[in-house]
Amino acid sequence: MPSSAFGSTYSPRASSRASAASSARAASSSSDLARATPSVTAPERSPRHYGGHVRSLIRLDDWSVDDVGAVFELAGAFVAGRGPTKDGAAVLFFPATSLRTRVTFERGAHQMGLQPILFPETTLDKPEAHADVAAYLASWADVLVVRHPDIAVCNGLAAPGVLPVVNAMTDENHPCEVLSDLFALSAEGHVGSLRFLFVGADGNIARAWQEAARLLDLDLVQCCPAGLASPGAEWTDDLPTAIRSADVVLTDGPGRNGAALAPFQMTAALLETAPEGVRFAPCPPFVRGREVSADAVAHPAFVGHDFKSALLPVQQAIMAHCLDLA
Repeated sequence: MPSSAFGSTYSPRASSRASAASSARAASSSSDLARATPSVTAPERSPRHYGGHVRSLIRLDDWSVDDVGAVFELAGAFVAGRGPTKDGAAVLFFPATSLRTRVTFERGAHQMGLQPILFPETTLDKPEAHADVAAYLASWADVLVVRHPDIAVCNGLAAPGVLPVVNAMTDENHPCEVLSDLFALSAEGHVGSLRFLFVGADGNIARAWQEAARLLDLDLVQCCPAGLASPGAEWTDDLPTAIRSADVVLTDGPGRNGAALAPFQMTAALLETAPEGVRFAPCPPFVRGREVSADAVAHPAFVGHDFKSALLPVQQAIMAHCLDLA
């Protein structure tokens, strides 16, 4: 039978022989591959990957007094150089403008043995459901640390219960910041006996302090113009009177309420009227000449820089507590 231009003409017998030879080669190849390929065991996964109990920090209202106590105990261990470690990964979502919070979470994770993997917070603004994002990341990460304007993003990531989620600041609140200040204060004595004065309008810092006050039964008064206080806050607009009984003075930036809050600027003269030993801890970033005067920052009551050193061990302690590390 003549050959075609593209090779030999099809022959059933030749095809059968070729098929048999091909099958033999395939069998031999499969056998060789099986011998060359090591056996693979699926990695063990903790119960949290299967929807077990997962502890997150979205709001302090969601925690108990025991949770805060555990974080403070862990923070003390980290300060002493004996904090727990874990071989794993922490996925962090932060805007480029973040400074103190990002540094302490990133360095803290690294010191604990967690590889910090950084993304801009806008990564979470895609239309993909946040529950799906968390479900995928659960295969590779151990904890998510999220700084995003919308607290719903944190809630969405935490909802499936597959990974701990730490709220590193939203427009609604800033629980880690407040816990670090409370830990610094706790080193000086019993926090529950202190009278806190928050000078500033409703905002994420004011609301975070309100959460802490509800949880820990703190004596907290907010001082600002009428109509600018946080919902449910004990409030006054009489700063000269309020500061005379304050053990801890807190401030926040004025935001869009600069003109209304100008008369509430914290000054050295005001701090001089506070009880002896008062602690002045403005929330950073503060601006001299805006919510605080230059002489207030120079006053002996100012503890802002020293107190923020607590951010590192407290961020570590929060991650460790959410990961159930002892």
